[in-house]
Amino acid sequence: MSYKKINLKKGITIHNINTNKFKTNLCAVFLTFPITYENATKDTLIALMLKRGSKNLKTREEITCKLAELYGAEFDSGIDKSGDNHVLKFYLESINEEYLPKKEDLLKKSIEVLLDIVFNPNIEDNKFNEEYLEQEKNNLKQIINSKIDNKTMYALNRCIEEMYEGKPYGIYKYGYVEKLEEITAQNLYEYYKELVSTCKIDIFVSGMNSNIESILQGNEILKSLNERMPTYVKHGSSSNSNDEKLVEEKMDVSQGKIVIGMDLKLQNDNEKYSAQIYNTILGGSASSKLFQNVREKASLAYTVSSNYMKLKSNIFIRAGIEIENYQKALEIIKKQLQDMQNGNFSDDDIKQAKTTLIATINNIQEEQDIEISYYYGQELADKAMLIDEYKNNIEQVSKESVINIANNLKINTIYFLRN
Repeated sequence: MSYKKINLKKGITIHNINTNKFKTNLCAVFLTFPITYENATKDTLIALMLKRGSKNLKTREEITCKLAELYGAEFDSGIDKSGDNHVLKFYLESINEEYLPKKEDLLKKSIEVLLDIVFNPNIEDNKFNEEYLEQEKNNLKQIINSKIDNKTMYALNRCIEEMYEGKPYGIYKYGYVEKLEEITAQNLYEYYKELVSTCKIDIFVSGMNSNIESILQGNEILKSLNERMPTYVKHGSSSNSNDEKLVEEKMDVSQGKIVIGMDLKLQNDNEKYSAQIYNTILGGSASSKLFQNVREKASLAYTVSSNYMKLKSNIFIRAGIEIENYQKALEIIKKQLQDMQNGNFSDDDIKQAKTTLIATINNIQEEQDIEISYYYGQELADKAMLIDEYKNNIEQVSKESVINIANNLKINTIYFLRN
C-alpha cells in the first residue's frame, strides 16, 4: 500500500491510496466548510438534492441505470459534523478493472459519474427542481423530528448542545425544522454555488489506481473548479466554561440516560495518544473500569462506556440506567475518575488498552471507507502520519502520562434524561 497526496490546485487535494488489497475501487469526494446555525439545514438539503440527479443523469432512476452499466457500482452520500465543520461526503464504489471480462476504463468512468453528481447538479431556470425540493424538505423534517427516537444519541446530542451552547459544535448536524420554510429552490442553488466555490475539496481514491493522477488532472469538471483559500475551521472553539453544570430533562422513558461531558486540557499533540489509552481503560472496552465496576459488579447500568472526541478534546461517559439508580451510578462513575487520577490502575491495564487500540488501528487498512476516513482526519489535523507511526505512538504511552491526562480532565456538564 502507498499513500500519496497531490495538490490539484489551491484548496483542492487528491488523496491516492494505492492498494491491491481489495477487489473494488472506492472514490470519495468530501466538501468541508464551517457549520453555522443559519446554513446547517441548507447543507443537508444540498446532500439530499444532489442524490436526486445531475445535469447528465437527471433522475434517481437514471443514476441507478448508470451504476448498473458500471458493473453494479454503488453510490452513497451523507453529512457529518467534524469539529466545527460540516462535511458533505459522496462515495462511488466500483469493481477493480482486472476483474472485468474485458478491459475498459471503469475507474475513469466511475470518477466521471461521481464528479458529475457532486459538481454538475440538475438545474433549470437557475434553481433546483422545486418538486424534488419539497419532497426532500419533508424527508428532512422527518429526519430532524426523529432525533428524539434514539434516546441514547438524543442524550449525547443534548449534552453537546449544553456544553457548546451558542457555538458551532453545539449545532445539530441535520439542521432545524424552523429553517425549512425560508429555503427555496433558487436560494438553495445560490448557496450551493457559493459553497462549492469556497469549501475545502478532498478527492480520495482507494484501490489499484496508479494512473489516478492523470485521470483527475484531465477531468473537465475539476479543471472548471476555481482555486480557493478554503473556508474551513482548523482549530475549533472550546466548550463553554462550567462549574459542573447539571441538566435534567424529563420525557416518557423507561430507562434513564446519563451523559457526562468532560473537557481535557492537552499540553501538546502527543498527549492525544495518552488520552486514547486513558479512555480505553476508563470506558472504551469490556474490561474497562466503568464496565466492570458500574455494570458488572454494582449492576447499576444496562450499558456504560466512554468516548474520546479527538477533534474537540472531550471525553463523554454514557450510561443507561434504572432511573432510581441515578445517584448511586453517578457516585461510582465519579469514583472511577478519582481512581484514574490516583493511578489506581495497573501496567496490565495499560498493556491491554494498547493491544485493544492497536487491533483497532490494524483494522483501518481492512476497510476502504475506514482508511479514507483515517487519511481525511490526518488532512484536517494537517498531518501525514502513516499507520505504523500511529501504532508506535500508542506503544510509547506511559502510566505517568495517563495519570497526567486524568488530572487534566474536568467535568463540564452532567445531563440526565429521566421520566
